[in-house]
Amino acid sequence: MTDALDIIGQTADFVVLNKPAGLSFHSEDGPGLVVLAEQQLGEKLYAVHRLDKVTSGLIMLARSSNAAAELTRQFSQRQVEKFYLALSEHKPLKKQGWVKGDMQPARRGAWRLTATQQQPAVTYFVSQGYQDLPFRAFLLRPYTGKTHQLRVALKSQGVPILGDALYGATSSDRVYLHAYALALDYDGVRYQYSVLPDSGIAFATLLAHGLPVPWLNPWQYPWPGAVKPAAL
Repeated sequence: MTDALDIIGQTADFVVLNKPAGLSFHSEDGPGLVVLAEQQLGEKLYAVHRLDKVTSGLIMLARSSNAAAELTRQFSQRQVEKFYLALSEHKPLKKQGWVKGDMQPARRGAWRLTATQQQPAVTYFVSQGYQDLPFRAFLLRPYTGKTHQLRVALKSQGVPILGDALYGATSSDRVYLHAYALALDYDGVRYQYSVLPDSGIAFATLLAHGLPVPWLNPWQYPWPGAVKPAAL
């Protein structure tokens, strides 16, 4: 990983980057996203949320400890709206709706969804099929931030994400999960960011075909988000 990270937006308090698929968030065999961003920008940065290694798309890093504390609070209290794109070759049990349940560790580092809801992972999704494309597209909004939450949510609906072999999907050139958009209110200002996926043959095919128009500004979609997840 030697290419510069794409900066999607920045303020005095935070920077929003486009994370490539396959880049670790924390340093493993080589420098991870945070270290690379610090090297590129020449400043100390603070993690306030994270993405799986296989996931591409929007990631926010704070530029001070004070900003990190406030942004971490907003992410942990579900005040930041997050939207993801995913693809699957399969047909879901339902075309849209809630996926809720506790998550428990499974084999080989995977997770599974259970029927209990003591501390549930909560996701809402909508989907779109295409007569002339070999996959279905999903727009997902997680209301919680559990490890592998969206990968497990779609697996539970019979639609493992294309390329996600850990959850039983067909191997592909990448795992087709992308952090597409973020929206938040910070220090009295409304911020909205979106970035389309820029890697993967299937994503390129989808974008050439065109996203559903209501998905282009996902924060304007009529999500059932007025209800607090704890009350669902």
